[in-house]
Amino acid sequence: MRYGKPALAVEEQADQLLHRGLLADHDELVARLSEVNYYRLSAYYRLSAYWYPFRRPGTDDLKPGTRLDTIWDRYVFDRQLRLLIMDAVERVEVSVKTRATNLFALKHGPFGYLDRANYAGMTEDRHSKLLESIRKEMSRSKEVFIRHYLNKCTSETDLPLWMAVEIMSFGALLTFFRNLDQHLKRRIAGAYGVKAKVLESWLLTLNYIRNVCAHHGRLWNRTIPVRPRIPYARHRPEFHTPVKVNADRIFGILTVLRYLLGKIAPQSRWQDRFEYLLTTKHPGIPIAQMGFPANWKDCPIWRKQSL
Repeated sequence: MRYGKPALAVEEQADQLLHRGLLADHDELVARLSEVNYYRLSAYYRLSAYWYPFRRPGTDDLKPGTRLDTIWDRYVFDRQLRLLIMDAVERVEVSVKTRATNLFALKHGPFGYLDRANYAGMTEDRHSKLLESIRKEMSRSKEVFIRHYLNKCTSETDLPLWMAVEIMSFGALLTFFRNLDQHLKRRIAGAYGVKAKVLESWLLTLNYIRNVCAHHGRLWNRTIPVRPRIPYARHRPEFHTPVKVNADRIFGILTVLRYLLGKIAPQSRWQDRFEYLLTTKHPGIPIAQMGFPANWKDCPIWRKQSL
């Protein structure tokens, strides 16, 4: 089957939506569609995209009472949520990079990451790709510290680890961490009060979430395919009682980030900014679709004095 839908001018897109039952001012709708692609707001491939939930089953028509303001509010909330999540992910990334770098370099030296023997089970292909990604970033980087280093240390072709980590992508960090020996993994994870397998799964999930955010993907009511491991109740009961934290929706990701920020930056106002976004700026967001239980504020991780 060939794709047969014609391209529509923005005004024609607006007319089509109004005909399908959207309650909106025509000029405002045209302005919104000029800013944000029609497909981004409504696409079937997003399943729960911003106005897809308002469709009448089996048709392209919208349910009675569907307003542009409601749909736009969800879109804006999602964008602001992504920015807030990226802020938290950055703090986690920097923290893990710092701990991993310090421990690895003390054990294996500043260039020990170049030797595959210093890892646990690192395949030659994976190691080559890790070094290739770092060298690629190094060659195209405009960072002053890299130019200064190469001009000063003319015999070196690679960066010491504490410099390399500054240009390392989150994906490269994930590869680096996953292939450390168990002793180093346990020491790094222990700083956050969790097992190495738990931290590794969290980094894997955060890498996925970071990619969604970087590509401006819908996040607020997405079902998470790369789910973080929830610690066992005997190790971290605050993930289980009195609120069970599930990993399949964004509430689980937010709770993991809140937990980690409690270890990394206890005085951070990140939680305040999130609650302000949720309850003051966008109080109409249906938080159950984000995986929030009704009693989510009873979770010890979300109590400001608990961490």
